[in-house]
Amino acid sequence: MRALPHGARAYVLCAVLAGAYCAAPAVRPGAAVPWATTALLAAVHAVGSRVRGRWPEWCSPVLLAGAFLLPPAAAALVAVPGALLARVERPPAGARRAWRAARLSLAVWTASCAFAALDGPGTLGALWALGDGAQAPAAQASSSGAPGFPYALAAAVAAALVLGLTATALEGGVLVTAERQSARAAWWGRLPGALAPYLVHGPAGLAMAVLWRSAYGPAAALLVLLPMYVCACGFVLYRRESAAHQATIRALVQAVDIKDRYTRGHSERVGRASAMIARELGMSGDRLEAVRIAGILHDVGKLGVPTRLLRKNGPLTPDERRVIELHPEYGDEMVRGIGFLGEARAAILHHHERLDGSGYPYGLAGAQIPEFARVVAVADAFDAMTSTRTYRRARPVPTAVAELQRCAGSQFDPRMVGALTRALDRHGWHAAVTADAPEERGNVPPEPAAPPLVRAAAPGASDAPGDPHPGAGTPGGGP
Repeated sequence: MRALPHGARAYVLCAVLAGAYCAAPAVRPGAAVPWATTALLAAVHAVGSRVRGRWPEWCSPVLLAGAFLLPPAAAALVAVPGALLARVERPPAGARRAWRAARLSLAVWTASCAFAALDGPGTLGALWALGDGAQAPAAQASSSGAPGFPYALAAAVAAALVLGLTATALEGGVLVTAERQSARAAWWGRLPGALAPYLVHGPAGLAMAVLWRSAYGPAAALLVLLPMYVCACGFVLYRRESAAHQATIRALVQAVDIKDRYTRGHSERVGRASAMIARELGMSGDRLEAVRIAGILHDVGKLGVPTRLLRKNGPLTPDERRVIELHPEYGDEMVRGIGFLGEARAAILHHHERLDGSGYPYGLAGAQIPEFARVVAVADAFDAMTSTRTYRRARPVPTAVAELQRCAGSQFDPRMVGALTRALDRHGWHAAVTADAPEERGNVPPEPAAPPLVRAAAPGASDAPGDPHPGAGTPGGGP
């Protein structure tokens, strides 16, 4: 406990005392507790806690089965052995184990109380009688006065949600007291994702409870955990694959930042601006993530451009400019084998195309330019204007937006410009996102300022010397 703040120590201690108080009736002399069921469920949960991998809730149906089969005090004990025996990755191990045991005990206790308040045990009794073939379903439900299976399922799901809500609320308290997170981030930001799995765990726990008292016994009930474990393994593999994807993206972006250091952070900011535009256009889910990745990786092709050209202080020769203008094609070749990028590849290849057909590398015009490329083009130009470069200071956001609107229809898609404008009006463009100070570029020695940009008629001739975004036109690097 020494490593925890005083507020967190008090919070954990209160949780432990509350958990002990809730479980105390089970150990009082003369308490009618089915210890065999309690011990077996606790052992199963303890084994599951040791092999649960990176999805800690795959054995939650065991806890819910305990909440459905046992009195609340005994149900609270089911979680204790598993919580105390589970692996702890960070110190202090003792405090973390005690906190986990208290948190789960309180959550299971509240779920059992909720199930009892909804007459769940009475409904289960009717279902067990039906399973024994005593009466027909309708007759049994009528004679016992207990609702049938639909009500039992609803009560089980409600109890599961209570378990998830309690566990999440308690965990949020630790995040506030121990990690100094805001209440909004600790509770409201986590609730939807935390509660969703319990919509599946509730029916699984109910199936375990029904089978436990059936003619097939606990062995049949434990079979319910098999598909849960398979799902957990699939979820772990999915998370590992996602982590590998993110690591790949980070490695590519870091390589670009190292090579072209004066635009450090540009890729992440373009990714954020691209996501802002995409949300305004109604994109969500996988497409929203794909357009964000497209913005992050749009300049990955600069890895194929000689470093001396990217860092050149003087004017570029026509041949040098043509080499730099190959970076979209280089980028497309580099990510060709990365299957998860999907539509993002089109943005990497075409983000320097212009609506009037004067862009590169292929001179596409209008709707021929992929949607993601039109999104990234606006985000790229916006960040270029609102970021300090070696040859000019950052422009204010309203000035950059006005420049984008001026070039809408010729260089940029008006829909994308409008979407960015609305997103900025709603959310703003925060200083933490905009690199508007020279020191944010890292410890890079100052370079001689380049001469002001003069817009030329020829495609690609409108860039400031040394600008890594040739062909971006006035918005990408104007005076």
